[in-house]
Parts: sequence; structure tokens; C-alpha cells
Amino acid sequence: MVRDATIGDGAAIGALYNATVRTTTVAWTEELESLETRRAWLEEQLAAGNPVLVAELGDRVIGFASYDDFRDSTKWPGYRFTVEHSIHVQAEHQGQRVGSELLGALISRARSAGKHTMIGAIDSENAGSIRFHARHGFVEVARLSEVGFKFGRWLDLVLMECILE
Repeated sequence: MVRDATIGDGAAIGALYNATVRTTTVAWTEELESLETRRAWLEEQLAAGNPVLVAELGDRVIGFASYDDFRDSTKWPGYRFTVEHSIHVQAEHQGQRVGSELLGALISRARSAGKHTMIGAIDSENAGSIRFHARHGFVEVARLSEVGFKFGRWLDLVLMECILE
């Protein structure tokens, strides 16, 4: 089941995010996120009217998805119709349509909010995520070489976009 997140989901969302930090290049940080930091982010997202969705199996949160401005639209209002999304699914539930359900619901919300373009920023080594996004209508539009650094090496970023109309 996919539903809107509540503040009470902060710990589960933070745990899903933190599960990627120490062992993958999904998140380009080496610092685990505190519960307070994740709850503050969740409060900011909800206050801004940006969706945060969770996928539940039974009573457990097994995935989440959200979007935010692609660039600061208060400073650069020309970007106000473009959003960048994030999606995380617990490793043991990947490949079981959880991500597809979350992304589909997120795209629907973006369309309803009048958004025109959704961007995915993906580590170039994450071939699974690149394939996932391509299956859902995203097209690779750029590869930025050596713009990130983690685990003692430079990382390349793939930008994928989906025109929502």
C-alpha cells in the first residue's frame, strides 16, 4: 500500500535512507542522518506541499519517495515546474514493484500539482536504478563526470528526465 507519510514515519524513512549510506553510492554522503534531521526534513517537505509517500507491507514501511524543487524556484522561478525526486526501497523488496508503485504515485502527484518535468539524479554505477527509470519513461539527458566523491573515489552523475504531460 502506498500512502502519504506522516511525521511518525520519520524513523522508518531515515532507516531506509541510512541503509544506503555506509555501503553504497546511492547517497553521496558518508554521514548517517539523525532522526531529528529526517523529521525536520519531513516537516519541511509537508509544509512546502511536497509529497512524501511511503510503501507499507503489513505495518512496516518498506520504501519511500518524494520530490522537491529541482533548483531553488524562489531564486530561479523559471524552474518552478521542474522537480527532482528521490526513491528508496528496502533491498529485500527491490524488484517486487514497490518502486514502480511509489514512482507512479509520485508522478501522478507531480502532474496534479502542475509540474512539467521530473528529474532523477543517479550515480552512474547504479545500473539498476538507471534501468528502472528508463522503464518508467525517464530518458538519460546528461552524464556529469567526477562531480561527486565518496569512498575515496570520484563519482559520475547521470541525469534522467521525464516530461510529465
